[in-house]
Formats: sequence, C-alpha cells, structure tokens
Amino acid sequence: MSLYQAPLNDIQFNLFDVWQLDQYWQQQPQLQDLIEADTAKAILEEAAKICEQQLAPFSQAADQRGAQLADGKVTLPEHYYSAYQSLSEGGWTGLSGDPEYGGMGMPKALSMMVDEMLCSADIAFSLYPGLTAGACVALLQHADDATKALYLPKLYSGEWSGTMCLTEAHAGSDLGIMRTTAKPAADGSYQISGSKIFITAGEHDLTRNIIHLVLAKLPDAPAGSKGISLFLVPKFLLNANGEPAERNNVSVGSIEHKMGINGSATCVLNFDGATGYLIGEPHRGLACMFTMMNYERLSMGSQGLGAAERAYQNALAYAKDRLQGRTVGRDPNKADPILGHPDVRRMLLNIKTLNEAGRTFATWVASLLDKAKYDNCKLSADRANLLTPITKAFMTDRGLDACVNAQQVFGGHGYIKEWGMEQLVRDVRIAQIYEGTNGIQALDFALRKVAADQGGVLQQLLTEIHTEVSTKPNAASELLLTAAVQLQDCVAAQLAKDTTQQALDACDLLDAVGYVLYGYMWYKNLAALDSEKHSADVIAAKQGAAHWYLRRVMPKAQALFAQLGADGSAALQLTDEQF
Repeated sequence: MSLYQAPLNDIQFNLFDVWQLDQYWQQQPQLQDLIEADTAKAILEEAAKICEQQLAPFSQAADQRGAQLADGKVTLPEHYYSAYQSLSEGGWTGLSGDPEYGGMGMPKALSMMVDEMLCSADIAFSLYPGLTAGACVALLQHADDATKALYLPKLYSGEWSGTMCLTEAHAGSDLGIMRTTAKPAADGSYQISGSKIFITAGEHDLTRNIIHLVLAKLPDAPAGSKGISLFLVPKFLLNANGEPAERNNVSVGSIEHKMGINGSATCVLNFDGATGYLIGEPHRGLACMFTMMNYERLSMGSQGLGAAERAYQNALAYAKDRLQGRTVGRDPNKADPILGHPDVRRMLLNIKTLNEAGRTFATWVASLLDKAKYDNCKLSADRANLLTPITKAFMTDRGLDACVNAQQVFGGHGYIKEWGMEQLVRDVRIAQIYEGTNGIQALDFALRKVAADQGGVLQQLLTEIHTEVSTKPNAASELLLTAAVQLQDCVAAQLAKDTTQQALDACDLLDAVGYVLYGYMWYKNLAALDSEKHSADVIAAKQGAAHWYLRRVMPKAQALFAQLGADGSAALQLTDEQF
C-alpha cells in the first residue's frame, strides 16, 4: 500500500526560513492578528492529520470504487464524506476565504501548502474543495454584494460546493465557438441551455448544493470569445430564506470513465433552460472565469508536486527495504538494498531535488500573490502573472516525470496496483491536460507574458536575481550566474523571432526558464541554512541535493538553449500530408 507523511519540516523551512513569511505576515495590518508562525504550524499539523489519517490510507480504495452514477445521482467513495466533513468543520474549505463572508482569511502561501498535502493524499478528493475555492475567488472579485453575501458563506463553510463549466464537446480551448445560450427572463434571471463536458465535481452528494459557474452567450453576443458571459447556476434554486429548495434544470448526462482520478466525478452536464444569474458585465465572462482558472492553474502545480512527493517517499522506502544485487564495497555474499545502486540513487536524487525546488517555487509564487493583494504591489502581481504558467506546466511535467521514475525504482512491483505507484502515474497525468494543456500554458508564457512586453518582467527578474546572487554568493552562485546570463541572452534571441517561431519554441522556452529558476530556488535554500537552527544532517542533505541539482539537473537548460538556437523550420515547411 502507498503510504504518506506530510513533509512538514520542509514546508516550514520554506515558509519561515527561505522566504521568512512569518515576518511579512506580522507587518501586514490585515494579517498580523490572524496569523503568525505558531498558528501556521498548528494549521499545517491539523491539515496533515486529515491527509495522513483520513485520506491517504484509503486513496487506493477510492480509486477502485470511483464515483458512480445511478438514476441520475452520483455517489462517492464512502470515506470521502467523513473526510470532507472534517475538512469543513476545521474551516479548511474557507482557509484563504474573505473573513467578511466567513472565510479564515489565511494567506495564499499557507493555503498552497495545504493544497500540496491534499494532493499527495488523494488528488481526486482534493478537487472538491479545490474547485470550490476557485469559484469563491471568481465570485469575490466579480459578483455583486448581494450575491456574495448569499453564496460565499455557504461555499466557505463547505455546506455548498462549486464548479466551473467551460468545455463543450466541440469547443475545448476554443471557447469562442461555444453553443450554450443564456436567454433573459422577465425576473432578471437567465435561462441557460446547452451541454458542458469534463465538469469536475459536476454532480455528487457531498454537499447540499452545487454552484455552477457557467460560460454562455447572450442573444446579442458578438462573435468569438468577446461574446461570452458568466452565469451562476445553482443545482438547487434558493427559497426566500436562502436555502436549497426546488431542483434547477441541470442534470448529469454521464460521468467520464477516466485513466485516473476516479474518485472525482467528471460529468457531462445538461442545462435545459436552467435558471442562472449574470456575474459581472455582459460579454465579459471569459475575463471573470480566468480569475478562477488562474487560481486552479496554481492548484495544478500542487497536484504535480503532491503526487511527486508521495511517489518519492514510497520509492525511497522501497529502495531501503528491497534487497537485490551486490554493490561495490559491501558484503559480496549478501544482497544489498537497491538504494546502494548508483542508478537508483540517480533517480531518487532527481526526484528529491525537483520536489524540494518545486516547493520553494510554489511558496514564492504564492507569496507574490499575497504581496500583490495585501500591498497592492503591481510588481508582485506582474511576476505572479509571469510565473503562473510555469507553476502549472513545469511543475506538472516534472511531477509526471517524478512519478514515472519512482515507479521505475519499484521495478515490476511499480506496475502492480497493490503498491500504489501506477495510480500516482495515472492520477497526476491529467494535471498536464486540464485547466489549459501545458502546450497552451507555454504559448501563454511565450507570447502573452514574455513577447507582449518584450521580455520586460522576465528580464527585470533575471537581472535582480543576478544582482542578488552576485552580492550574496554561496555554493550555488557560480553555476547559477552562468545559467542566468545564458537565459537572458536566449530570451533576447527569442524576442527577435516572428510569432510563429516563438509559438514553435514556447514549450522549450518555458522549460528552460523553469530549470534556471529552480536553480535560483536552490540558491535560496542554501542561503537559508543556519547551523544554529538546522541540524548537521539537514544542512548536509540540502547541500548535497543542491550540488546534484546544479550540476546534473539544471544543465538540461543548456540543451534547451541549444534547441532554441537551432533551425526548426522543418516543422513549418512539411505539408499536412507529409506528416
């Protein structure tokens, strides 16, 4: 069985030593009375208990049972109900929610660490509170005061849950060609008609109501994506007391039979003149929905890291226990643990160094979002915007890599269901696909984030990193400085290319930036080590991991620089038939 122990020590190391966020929280009037280091540690420890005790031990059973549809109703694995109740009663479903509407008001940097633990425990389960949190973000920013007062308290409390309904059978990423319509009604509401597919948590009995955020087109909508509006469509309409009453005209057509995340109810939803309410301005729905999508894209990074962390823990334990072969310098008459084999150590170190850098990176991006919010800092907002597609794409790509490599450590046992490794591979695979495929993330990064401002935000960030690393050197500085300068030159060369070539190069560029920024994360890890606070073993482990990453993993960026500098015209010159 696949086990899990929350990496609380490394989480706290990142929050309080690397980024010193407890000091930042105490400087913010909105946070200083809500959160300090001891409170954060208590929150993390309680969340860890739910993940370790109520979710992780049963994730394989949830995968085998899955979400089931019968007579128009979807039921979930049995332990999901008690675990969700614990999550709701503890306030976790409203952890970063606005206190004005019943949320706990915790910073994003803290909630992102809880997200990681939930994803390690069971990605499928994490989607129920995760989609709700994203819906709350969209409503908080775009709904009117009456709507927020009516819906947010129930969503934050976990009594109700939320979804986002974008995709249609013929319209995936090209939302401008969607067919779902919204017809104005006499009472100011709208009648929503159409069908949506791939709707995560679209139907279930985990909560008393489900609040769907649905993209649809008004009768007078202009063509394309500029004609999309956003509507709130509850599963149950509310009575005069604001409680669920009459069933709305929303029904589940089917649930998808998927490669993984089987405990998540992925639904086809049919809207047959369902009553909905406009959120935000007409024809501005896509911008409203992207508020939620950007939140979910950060959660995808947590899924990649969460699965990779659990995979690493199990692969390491297996490598220590599994006796196979003889290793140099040990008793030739006895089989040794496979951890002694160089190739196994290589795989484990690749996973470990990417995981720990990923946790530092996730904390950094979340802290930028906090600073954008609490300080109204445009620079932090711009950098968080720049780094969001990297969080989604790079972290999920590396997450799948980690799970596959950890499965490899198990050999044949990794392919057998009872060990749990194949489930991690299946579950994490979706993170590269939904919320915008990683290819789309790369296009967003290369064209909208980098090329659109001629590399301004990225180059400024790289220049600041260069200054910091130069003036406060440590063991990571020399290799990181070389890579950072090469990356700056690479970005400048990319900006000189035409849009088609930039699109062709987008994935390689995103990965190159990701590998170098992870090198910066290892620089920050080394800078945070203190012999008075950290044991000799902790320091040695971090130093050894940094040494490996900088010399054996970050050089992947060099190959990407070479690829980006090479002629890729063949991809554009071949005819469709020649493919």
